[in-house]
Amino acid sequence: MRYLLLIYNNEIANGQQTPAEMEAEMAAYNAFGEAAAKAGVLQGGEALQPTSTATTVSVRNGKTITTDGPFAETKEQLGGYYIVDCANLDEAIQWGAKIPGATKGLIEVRPIWDFSQG
Repeated sequence: MRYLLLIYNNEIANGQQTPAEMEAEMAAYNAFGEAAAKAGVLQGGEALQPTSTATTVSVRNGKTITTDGPFAETKEQLGGYYIVDCANLDEAIQWGAKIPGATKGLIEVRPIWDFSQG
């Protein structure tokens, strides 16, 4: 089953990292990606630009409404994601726990609907 591993962190705190801290964190993310790919579970993943670049879209009474930034103000912001294909939720949680962002933020593990399975 495929799972989306959503990485939530504090982007303000991340922006205050020293170059050495940022380099170490990126090395950890690269190591995670390589390990997940080698294990055959990695399906994809991307880092997201800061929430200041986001636009929230809704439609009310047939009218499209856009708002700058994320919809909700929260302590942590969605910073990226991985898609993994795991045997079960327990395996997906194990991979989520290996994401470097889990030590400072949160990883949400969410099953992906498979609509091809009638």
